Amino acid sequence: MPVTAEYHKKGALFGTLSQSATMRHFGDINQAGKRMELMFARPEIETPSGLKAASVSTSIYSGSNFRTILPKLYTSPIETIFCPDPNQGLYCQLLFGLIQRDEVVKVGSLFASTVLRGIKFLENHWQELCYDIKTGRLSDWITDSGCRDAASLVMKPNPEQADLIENICNCKSWEGIVRKQWPKARYIRCVCTGVMRQYIAELEFYCRGLPLVSTSYACSEAICGINLEPLCKPCDVSYTFLPNMAYFEFLPVENYHDESIEMKRNDEDTELVDLVNVKVGQCYELVVSTCAGLYRYKVGDVLMVSGFYNNAPQFQFVERKNVILSVDQEKTSETDLFKAVTEAKALLDPLGFILTEYTSYVDTSSAPGHYVLFWEIKGKEGKNCKELDPKIMVECCSRMEESLHYTYKIYRKRNIIAALEIRVVKQGSFEALMDYYVSKGTSLSQYKKPSCIKSEEALKILDSRVIGKYFSPKSPL
Repeated sequence: MPVTAEYHKKGALFGTLSQSATMRHFGDINQAGKRMELMFARPEIETPSGLKAASVSTSIYSGSNFRTILPKLYTSPIETIFCPDPNQGLYCQLLFGLIQRDEVVKVGSLFASTVLRGIKFLENHWQELCYDIKTGRLSDWITDSGCRDAASLVMKPNPEQADLIENICNCKSWEGIVRKQWPKARYIRCVCTGVMRQYIAELEFYCRGLPLVSTSYACSEAICGINLEPLCKPCDVSYTFLPNMAYFEFLPVENYHDESIEMKRNDEDTELVDLVNVKVGQCYELVVSTCAGLYRYKVGDVLMVSGFYNNAPQFQFVERKNVILSVDQEKTSETDLFKAVTEAKALLDPLGFILTEYTSYVDTSSAPGHYVLFWEIKGKEGKNCKELDPKIMVECCSRMEESLHYTYKIYRKRNIIAALEIRVVKQGSFEALMDYYVSKGTSLSQYKKPSCIKSEEALKILDSRVIGKYFSPKSPL
Protein backbone atom coordinates (compact mmCIF):
# COMPACT_ATOMS: atom_id res chain seq x y z
CA MET A 1 0.00 0.00 0.00
CA PRO A 2 1.31 3.52 -0.74
CA VAL A 3 2.79 5.45 2.18
CA THR A 4 3.22 9.20 1.80
CA ALA A 5 4.49 12.08 3.94
CA GLU A 6 0.86 12.97 4.68
CA TYR A 7 0.26 9.41 5.89
CA HIS A 8 3.18 9.75 8.33
CA LYS A 9 1.73 13.04 9.65
CA LYS A 10 -1.61 11.37 10.26
CA GLY A 11 0.19 8.46 11.89
CA ALA A 12 1.95 10.79 14.33
CA LEU A 13 -1.35 12.47 15.27
CA PHE A 14 -3.00 9.07 15.60
CA GLY A 15 -0.26 7.93 17.98
CA THR A 16 -0.65 11.05 20.13
CA LEU A 17 -4.42 10.61 20.39
CA SER A 18 -4.07 6.92 21.23
CA GLN A 19 -1.50 7.65 23.95
CA SER A 20 -3.76 10.29 25.49
CA ALA A 21 -6.37 7.58 26.18
CA THR A 22 -3.89 5.29 27.92
CA MET A 23 -2.28 8.15 29.87
CA ARG A 24 -5.54 8.68 31.78
CA HIS A 25 -5.12 5.24 33.34
CA PHE A 26 -1.40 4.45 33.26
CA GLY A 27 0.28 7.85 33.41
CA ASP A 28 2.92 9.15 31.02
CA ILE A 29 4.77 6.00 29.97
CA ASN A 30 7.36 8.06 28.10
CA GLN A 31 8.46 9.72 31.34
CA ALA A 32 8.11 6.66 33.57
CA GLY A 33 10.52 4.30 31.83
CA LYS A 34 10.98 2.15 28.74
CA ARG A 35 8.83 -0.10 26.60
CA MET A 36 9.85 -3.67 25.87
CA GLU A 37 8.12 -4.05 22.54
CA LEU A 38 8.90 -6.93 20.20
CA MET A 39 9.39 -5.36 16.77
CA PHE A 40 10.54 -6.92 13.51
CA ALA A 41 11.26 -5.30 10.16
CA ARG A 42 11.62 -6.92 6.76
CA PRO A 43 14.10 -5.61 4.18
CA GLU A 44 12.77 -3.23 1.56
CA ILE A 45 12.35 -4.58 -1.94
CA GLU A 46 12.52 -2.66 -5.20
CA THR A 47 9.63 -2.87 -7.64
CA PRO A 48 10.28 -3.14 -11.43
CA SER A 49 9.56 0.60 -11.68
CA GLY A 50 12.26 1.40 -9.13
CA LEU A 51 10.00 2.23 -6.19
CA LYS A 52 10.86 0.96 -2.72
CA ALA A 53 8.29 -1.39 -1.17
CA ALA A 54 8.04 -2.48 2.47
CA SER A 55 5.47 -3.23 5.15
CA VAL A 56 3.95 -0.23 6.92
CA SER A 57 5.70 -1.17 10.18
CA THR A 58 9.07 -1.38 8.38
CA SER A 59 8.40 2.05 6.90
CA ILE A 60 7.79 3.42 10.40
CA TYR A 61 10.90 1.76 11.88
CA SER A 62 12.99 3.16 9.03
CA GLY A 63 11.90 6.74 9.73
CA SER A 64 14.30 9.22 11.31
CA ASN A 65 11.77 10.17 14.02
CA PHE A 66 11.49 6.58 15.26
CA ARG A 67 15.25 6.06 15.23
CA THR A 68 15.71 9.24 17.26
CA ILE A 69 13.32 8.26 20.07
CA LEU A 70 14.20 4.55 20.09
CA PRO A 71 17.15 4.57 22.56
CA LYS A 72 15.22 6.66 25.10
CA LEU A 73 11.82 4.97 24.95
CA TYR A 74 12.53 1.34 23.98
CA THR A 75 14.77 -1.44 25.25
CA SER A 76 15.52 -2.87 21.78
CA PRO A 77 18.35 -1.40 19.67
CA ILE A 78 17.55 -0.75 16.01
CA GLU A 79 19.93 -3.54 14.95
CA THR A 80 17.76 -6.18 16.65
CA ILE A 81 14.63 -4.88 14.92
CA PHE A 82 16.22 -5.10 11.47
CA CYS A 83 18.01 -8.40 12.10
CA PRO A 84 17.34 -10.61 9.02
CA ASP A 85 17.00 -13.71 11.23
CA PRO A 86 13.78 -13.32 13.30
CA ASN A 87 14.93 -15.81 15.95
CA GLN A 88 18.24 -14.02 16.50
CA GLY A 89 16.38 -10.71 16.64
CA LEU A 90 13.83 -12.08 19.12
CA TYR A 91 16.53 -13.58 21.34
CA CYS A 92 18.41 -10.28 21.48
CA GLN A 93 15.27 -8.22 22.11
CA LEU A 94 14.38 -10.46 25.05
CA LEU A 95 17.97 -10.24 26.28
CA PHE A 96 17.96 -6.43 26.22
CA GLY A 97 14.53 -6.41 27.85
CA LEU A 98 15.77 -8.60 30.70
CA ILE A 99 18.95 -6.58 31.17
CA GLN A 100 16.80 -3.42 31.52
CA ARG A 101 13.98 -5.19 33.40
CA ASP A 102 13.84 -2.56 36.16
CA GLU A 103 13.18 0.21 33.61
CA VAL A 104 10.39 -1.56 31.70
CA VAL A 105 6.94 -0.01 32.26
CA LYS A 106 5.17 -1.49 29.25
CA VAL A 107 5.42 -4.84 27.47
CA GLY A 108 3.92 -5.58 24.10
CA SER A 109 3.99 -6.00 20.36
CA LEU A 110 1.70 -5.28 17.44
CA PHE A 111 -0.32 -8.50 17.82
CA ALA A 112 -1.12 -10.83 20.70
CA SER A 113 0.39 -13.75 18.78
CA THR A 114 3.80 -12.06 18.75
CA VAL A 115 3.70 -11.41 22.50
CA LEU A 116 2.94 -15.09 23.05
CA ARG A 117 5.72 -16.07 20.67
CA GLY A 118 8.09 -14.01 22.82
CA ILE A 119 6.91 -15.60 26.08
CA LYS A 120 7.23 -19.13 24.68
CA PHE A 121 10.66 -18.30 23.27
CA LEU A 122 11.68 -17.12 26.75
CA GLU A 123 10.28 -20.36 28.18
CA ASN A 124 12.57 -22.35 25.89
CA HIS A 125 15.69 -20.17 26.16
CA TRP A 126 15.70 -18.64 29.66
CA GLN A 127 18.66 -20.70 30.85
CA GLU A 128 20.78 -19.55 27.92
CA LEU A 129 19.66 -15.95 28.38
CA CYS A 130 20.56 -16.11 32.08
CA TYR A 131 23.99 -17.51 31.22
CA ASP A 132 24.61 -14.65 28.78
CA ILE A 133 23.62 -12.09 31.43
CA LYS A 134 25.74 -13.83 34.06
CA THR A 135 28.88 -13.93 31.89
CA GLY A 136 28.32 -10.74 29.92
CA ARG A 137 28.85 -12.62 26.65
CA LEU A 138 26.41 -13.18 23.80
CA SER A 139 25.69 -16.76 22.71
CA ASP A 140 27.76 -18.00 19.78
CA TRP A 141 24.71 -18.84 17.65
CA ILE A 142 23.89 -15.14 17.43
CA THR A 143 25.95 -14.43 14.32
CA ASP A 144 24.31 -11.22 13.10
CA SER A 145 26.99 -8.53 13.27
CA GLY A 146 24.52 -5.75 14.08
CA CYS A 147 23.12 -7.64 17.07
CA ARG A 148 26.60 -8.53 18.32
CA ASP A 149 27.79 -4.92 18.00
CA ALA A 150 24.73 -3.63 19.87
CA ALA A 151 25.22 -6.21 22.63
CA SER A 152 28.89 -5.37 23.05
CA LEU A 153 27.96 -1.80 24.01
CA VAL A 154 25.79 -2.74 27.00
CA MET A 155 26.60 -6.28 28.12
CA LYS A 156 28.74 -6.86 31.17
CA PRO A 157 28.77 -9.70 33.72
CA ASN A 158 25.82 -9.42 36.12
CA PRO A 159 25.48 -12.68 38.09
CA GLU A 160 23.08 -11.18 40.65
CA GLN A 161 20.54 -10.19 38.02
CA ALA A 162 20.97 -13.50 36.22
CA ASP A 163 20.25 -15.41 39.44
CA LEU A 164 17.13 -13.32 40.08
CA ILE A 165 15.77 -13.97 36.57
CA GLU A 166 16.69 -17.65 36.84
CA ASN A 167 14.81 -18.07 40.13
CA ILE A 168 11.68 -16.54 38.62
CA CYS A 169 11.85 -18.71 35.48
CA ASN A 170 12.61 -21.87 37.46
CA CYS A 171 9.24 -21.87 39.23
CA LYS A 172 6.73 -24.69 38.77
CA SER A 173 4.07 -22.54 37.12
CA TRP A 174 4.58 -19.67 34.70
CA GLU A 175 1.29 -18.05 35.64
CA GLY A 176 1.93 -14.30 35.92
CA ILE A 177 5.50 -14.66 34.66
CA VAL A 178 5.46 -11.35 32.76
CA ARG A 179 4.67 -9.30 35.85
CA LYS A 180 7.29 -11.20 37.85
CA GLN A 181 10.01 -10.60 35.28
CA TRP A 182 9.10 -6.97 34.62
CA PRO A 183 7.71 -5.83 38.01
CA LYS A 184 7.22 -2.19 36.99
CA ALA A 185 5.18 -3.02 33.87
CA ARG A 186 1.77 -1.33 33.93
CA TYR A 187 0.04 -3.09 31.05
CA ILE A 188 0.45 -5.30 27.99
CA ARG A 189 -0.12 -3.56 24.65
CA CYS A 190 -1.19 -5.68 21.71
CA VAL A 191 -4.15 -6.20 19.41
CA CYS A 192 -6.44 -8.78 21.05
CA THR A 193 -9.44 -8.37 18.74
CA GLY A 194 -10.39 -10.28 15.61
CA VAL A 195 -8.42 -13.45 15.03
CA MET A 196 -6.17 -12.49 17.96
CA ARG A 197 -8.95 -13.05 20.51
CA GLN A 198 -8.13 -16.76 20.56
CA TYR A 199 -4.92 -15.88 22.43
CA ILE A 200 -6.60 -13.94 25.24
CA ALA A 201 -6.94 -16.83 27.71
CA GLU A 202 -3.31 -17.90 27.39
CA LEU A 203 -2.04 -14.32 27.53
CA GLU A 204 -4.07 -13.69 30.68
CA PHE A 205 -2.44 -16.78 32.22
CA TYR A 206 1.10 -15.54 31.53
CA CYS A 207 0.30 -11.87 32.25
CA ARG A 208 -1.91 -12.38 35.32
CA GLY A 209 -2.41 -9.03 37.08
CA LEU A 210 -1.62 -6.89 34.04
CA PRO A 211 -4.39 -5.54 31.78
CA LEU A 212 -4.33 -6.47 28.10
CA VAL A 213 -4.84 -3.28 26.11
CA SER A 214 -5.79 -3.05 22.44
CA THR A 215 -5.00 0.62 21.95
CA SER A 216 -6.01 1.17 18.34
CA TYR A 217 -7.40 -0.19 15.10
CA ALA A 218 -5.37 0.34 11.96
CA CYS A 219 -4.62 -1.67 8.86
CA SER A 220 -2.26 -1.48 5.91
CA GLU A 221 -4.90 0.45 3.99
CA ALA A 222 -5.76 3.13 6.56
CA ILE A 223 -5.52 4.40 10.11
CA CYS A 224 -8.99 4.06 11.61
CA GLY A 225 -9.78 4.35 15.32
CA ILE A 226 -8.63 4.31 18.94
CA ASN A 227 -9.81 2.55 22.09
CA LEU A 228 -11.03 5.20 24.54
CA GLU A 229 -11.60 2.61 27.29
CA PRO A 230 -8.27 0.78 27.55
CA LEU A 231 -9.23 -0.98 30.80
CA CYS A 232 -12.26 -2.71 29.31
CA LYS A 233 -12.18 -6.48 28.82
CA PRO A 234 -10.41 -7.51 25.60
CA CYS A 235 -13.64 -9.07 24.31
CA ASP A 236 -15.50 -5.76 24.79
CA VAL A 237 -13.09 -3.45 22.95
CA SER A 238 -14.65 -0.79 20.74
CA TYR A 239 -12.71 1.57 18.50
CA THR A 240 -13.82 5.18 18.07
CA PHE A 241 -13.26 6.14 14.44
CA LEU A 242 -11.33 9.33 13.68
CA PRO A 243 -12.93 11.04 10.64
CA ASN A 244 -9.78 13.03 9.82
CA MET A 245 -7.69 9.89 9.12
CA ALA A 246 -9.46 8.78 5.93
CA TYR A 247 -12.85 8.96 4.25
CA PHE A 248 -14.77 6.03 5.67
CA GLU A 249 -17.77 4.36 4.04
CA PHE A 250 -19.54 1.17 4.97
CA LEU A 251 -21.10 -1.67 3.03
CA PRO A 252 -24.00 -3.21 5.00
CA VAL A 253 -23.86 -6.94 5.68
CA GLU A 254 -26.74 -9.20 6.63
CA ASN A 255 -27.20 -12.36 8.65
CA TYR A 256 -26.98 -15.45 6.47
CA HIS A 257 -28.10 -17.81 9.22
CA ASP A 258 -28.39 -17.71 13.00
CA GLU A 259 -24.90 -16.50 13.83
CA SER A 260 -22.81 -16.14 10.68
CA ILE A 261 -22.36 -13.01 8.62
CA GLU A 262 -22.33 -12.86 4.85
CA MET A 263 -22.11 -10.00 2.40
CA LYS A 264 -25.30 -9.18 0.53
CA ARG A 265 -25.44 -11.02 -2.75
CA ASN A 266 -24.83 -8.08 -5.11
CA ASP A 267 -22.41 -5.52 -3.71
CA GLU A 268 -23.06 -3.33 -6.77
CA ASP A 269 -26.71 -2.98 -5.75
CA THR A 270 -25.93 -2.09 -2.13
CA GLU A 271 -25.59 1.59 -1.26
CA LEU A 272 -22.57 2.62 0.74
CA VAL A 273 -23.31 4.26 4.09
CA ASP A 274 -21.38 7.32 5.29
CA LEU A 275 -19.70 7.40 8.70
CA VAL A 276 -22.42 9.65 10.15
CA ASN A 277 -25.26 7.38 9.02
CA VAL A 278 -24.27 4.01 10.45
CA LYS A 279 -26.71 2.36 12.88
CA VAL A 280 -26.00 0.77 16.25
CA GLY A 281 -26.08 -3.02 16.08
CA GLN A 282 -25.65 -3.14 12.31
CA CYS A 283 -22.64 -4.86 10.72
CA TYR A 284 -20.69 -3.35 7.84
CA GLU A 285 -17.67 -4.04 5.70
CA LEU A 286 -15.18 -1.17 5.89
CA VAL A 287 -14.48 0.80 2.69
CA VAL A 288 -11.80 3.54 2.66
CA SER A 289 -10.59 6.38 0.47
CA THR A 290 -7.20 7.73 1.59
CA CYS A 291 -4.81 10.60 1.03
CA ALA A 292 -2.31 8.02 -0.29
CA GLY A 293 -4.51 7.30 -3.31
CA LEU A 294 -6.88 4.47 -2.44
CA TYR A 295 -10.44 5.08 -3.65
CA ARG A 296 -13.35 3.15 -2.17
CA TYR A 297 -11.05 0.29 -1.29
CA LYS A 298 -12.67 -2.68 0.46
CA VAL A 299 -10.53 -3.51 3.48
CA GLY A 300 -12.22 -6.88 4.05
CA ASP A 301 -12.94 -6.31 7.76
CA VAL A 302 -16.48 -6.77 9.06
CA LEU A 303 -17.30 -4.36 11.90
CA MET A 304 -20.33 -3.87 14.14
CA VAL A 305 -21.46 -0.45 15.39
CA SER A 306 -21.41 -0.65 19.19
CA GLY A 307 -22.22 2.96 20.06
CA PHE A 308 -21.13 6.57 19.70
CA TYR A 309 -18.64 8.88 21.41
CA ASN A 310 -20.31 12.26 20.93
CA ASN A 311 -21.06 11.99 17.18
CA ALA A 312 -18.20 9.63 16.34
CA PRO A 313 -19.28 6.01 15.76
CA GLN A 314 -17.61 3.22 17.72
CA PHE A 315 -17.03 -0.19 16.17
CA GLN A 316 -16.24 -3.68 17.37
CA PHE A 317 -14.22 -5.92 15.11
CA VAL A 318 -16.30 -8.95 14.10
CA GLU A 319 -14.28 -10.94 11.58
CA ARG A 320 -12.46 -10.98 8.29
CA LYS A 321 -14.74 -11.30 5.28
CA ASN A 322 -14.80 -14.64 3.43
CA VAL A 323 -12.80 -16.60 6.01
CA ILE A 324 -15.10 -19.62 5.88
CA LEU A 325 -15.29 -23.39 5.96
CA SER A 326 -17.68 -25.01 3.52
CA VAL A 327 -18.19 -28.63 2.47
CA ASP A 328 -21.41 -28.12 0.51
CA GLN A 329 -23.80 -25.15 0.70
CA GLU A 330 -23.24 -24.36 4.38
CA LYS A 331 -20.91 -21.48 5.28
CA THR A 332 -19.06 -21.33 8.58
CA SER A 333 -17.39 -18.01 9.33
CA GLU A 334 -14.43 -17.08 11.49
CA THR A 335 -16.86 -15.93 14.18
CA ASP A 336 -18.86 -19.18 14.05
CA LEU A 337 -15.66 -21.16 14.41
CA PHE A 338 -14.41 -19.04 17.31
CA LYS A 339 -17.69 -19.43 19.20
CA ALA A 340 -17.69 -23.21 18.72
CA VAL A 341 -14.07 -23.55 19.82
CA THR A 342 -14.76 -21.37 22.87
CA GLU A 343 -17.61 -23.67 23.91
CA ALA A 344 -15.49 -26.79 23.41
CA LYS A 345 -12.32 -25.63 25.11
CA ALA A 346 -14.32 -24.84 28.27
CA LEU A 347 -14.15 -28.60 28.92
CA LEU A 348 -10.36 -28.42 29.22
CA ASP A 349 -9.93 -25.64 31.76
CA PRO A 350 -11.28 -27.47 34.86
CA LEU A 351 -8.90 -30.34 34.06
CA GLY A 352 -5.83 -28.09 34.07
CA PHE A 353 -5.30 -27.71 30.32
CA ILE A 354 -5.28 -24.68 27.99
CA LEU A 355 -5.98 -24.58 24.27
CA THR A 356 -3.10 -22.40 23.07
CA GLU A 357 -3.59 -22.42 19.28
CA TYR A 358 -6.03 -23.67 16.69
CA THR A 359 -6.71 -23.54 13.00
CA SER A 360 -8.91 -25.44 10.56
CA TYR A 361 -9.43 -26.76 7.07
CA VAL A 362 -11.98 -28.76 5.09
CA ASP A 363 -10.85 -32.31 4.31
CA THR A 364 -12.44 -33.46 1.05
CA SER A 365 -10.03 -36.34 0.44
CA SER A 366 -12.90 -38.69 1.30
CA ALA A 367 -16.64 -38.38 0.76
CA PRO A 368 -18.44 -36.76 2.40
CA GLY A 369 -15.98 -34.06 3.41
CA HIS A 370 -15.60 -32.89 6.99
CA TYR A 371 -14.20 -30.09 9.13
CA VAL A 372 -10.75 -30.64 10.65
CA LEU A 373 -9.48 -28.62 13.61
CA PHE A 374 -5.81 -28.59 14.61
CA TRP A 375 -5.45 -27.97 18.36
CA GLU A 376 -2.29 -27.34 20.35
CA ILE A 377 -2.91 -27.97 24.05
CA LYS A 378 -0.74 -27.03 27.02
CA GLY A 379 -0.96 -28.40 30.55
CA LYS A 380 -1.00 -26.01 33.51
CA GLU A 381 1.64 -26.38 36.24
CA GLY A 382 3.67 -28.98 34.39
CA LYS A 383 0.77 -31.29 33.48
CA ASN A 384 1.47 -33.53 30.50
CA CYS A 385 -1.02 -33.59 27.64
CA LYS A 386 -0.74 -37.39 27.64
CA GLU A 387 -2.76 -37.26 30.87
CA LEU A 388 -5.74 -35.83 28.97
CA ASP A 389 -8.56 -38.38 28.72
CA PRO A 390 -9.39 -39.17 25.04
CA LYS A 391 -13.07 -39.17 26.03
CA ILE A 392 -12.76 -35.46 26.81
CA MET A 393 -11.42 -34.76 23.33
CA VAL A 394 -14.29 -36.71 21.77
CA GLU A 395 -16.66 -34.62 23.88
CA CYS A 396 -14.90 -31.47 22.59
CA CYS A 397 -15.73 -32.62 19.04
CA SER A 398 -19.38 -33.06 19.99
CA ARG A 399 -19.51 -29.72 21.80
CA MET A 400 -18.13 -27.95 18.73
CA GLU A 401 -20.73 -29.49 16.43
CA GLU A 402 -23.52 -28.63 18.86
CA SER A 403 -22.30 -25.01 18.88
CA LEU A 404 -22.20 -24.56 15.11
CA HIS A 405 -25.09 -23.04 13.15
CA TYR A 406 -28.30 -24.83 12.22
CA THR A 407 -27.42 -25.29 8.54
CA TYR A 408 -24.29 -27.23 9.51
CA LYS A 409 -26.31 -29.45 11.86
CA ILE A 410 -28.91 -30.24 9.19
CA TYR A 411 -26.20 -31.19 6.69
CA ARG A 412 -24.53 -33.37 9.34
CA LYS A 413 -27.80 -35.14 10.05
CA ARG A 414 -28.29 -35.81 6.33
CA ASN A 415 -24.71 -37.12 6.07
CA ILE A 416 -23.79 -34.40 3.59
CA ILE A 417 -21.00 -33.53 6.02
CA ALA A 418 -19.02 -36.19 7.90
CA ALA A 419 -18.08 -36.04 11.59
CA LEU A 420 -15.98 -33.11 12.78
CA GLU A 421 -12.40 -34.07 13.62
CA ILE A 422 -9.92 -32.58 16.09
CA ARG A 423 -6.23 -33.34 15.52
CA VAL A 424 -4.07 -32.58 18.54
CA VAL A 425 -0.55 -31.50 17.57
CA LYS A 426 2.56 -31.52 19.72
CA GLN A 427 3.97 -28.44 21.45
CA GLY A 428 5.67 -25.99 19.10
CA SER A 429 3.69 -26.98 16.01
CA PHE A 430 2.19 -23.54 15.53
CA GLU A 431 5.60 -21.94 16.04
CA ALA A 432 6.82 -24.12 13.17
CA LEU A 433 3.83 -22.89 11.14
CA MET A 434 4.76 -19.29 11.93
CA ASP A 435 8.38 -19.97 10.95
CA TYR A 436 7.16 -21.30 7.61
CA TYR A 437 5.15 -18.17 6.81
CA VAL A 438 7.99 -15.91 8.01
CA SER A 439 10.40 -17.80 5.72
CA LYS A 440 8.04 -16.96 2.84
CA GLY A 441 8.32 -13.24 3.53
CA THR A 442 5.77 -12.48 6.26
CA SER A 443 7.05 -10.09 8.93
CA LEU A 444 7.09 -11.73 12.36
CA SER A 445 5.50 -8.66 13.96
CA GLN A 446 2.66 -8.70 11.41
CA TYR A 447 2.04 -12.45 11.30
CA LYS A 448 -1.59 -13.49 11.76
CA LYS A 449 -2.19 -17.20 11.99
CA PRO A 450 -4.87 -18.14 9.45
CA SER A 451 -8.16 -19.36 10.88
CA CYS A 452 -8.47 -21.61 7.84
CA ILE A 453 -5.46 -23.27 6.20
CA LYS A 454 -5.35 -23.47 2.42
CA SER A 455 -1.63 -23.98 1.79
CA GLU A 456 -0.63 -27.61 1.17
CA GLU A 457 2.81 -26.98 2.68
CA ALA A 458 1.28 -25.48 5.82
CA LEU A 459 -1.02 -28.50 6.17
CA LYS A 460 1.96 -30.85 5.87
CA ILE A 461 3.71 -29.00 8.71
CA LEU A 462 0.77 -29.52 11.06
CA ASP A 463 -0.10 -33.04 9.89
CA SER A 464 3.46 -34.20 10.50
CA ARG A 465 3.11 -33.17 14.16
CA VAL A 466 -0.26 -34.78 14.97
CA ILE A 467 -0.22 -36.86 18.18
CA GLY A 468 -3.94 -37.67 18.42
CA LYS A 469 -7.07 -37.74 16.26
CA TYR A 470 -10.62 -37.55 17.62
CA PHE A 471 -14.04 -37.53 15.95
CA SER A 472 -17.52 -36.47 16.95
CA PRO A 473 -19.40 -39.72 17.72
CA LYS A 474 -22.87 -38.61 16.63
CA SER A 475 -24.86 -36.01 14.73
CA PRO A 476 -25.66 -32.83 16.71
CA LEU A 477 -29.36 -33.17 15.75
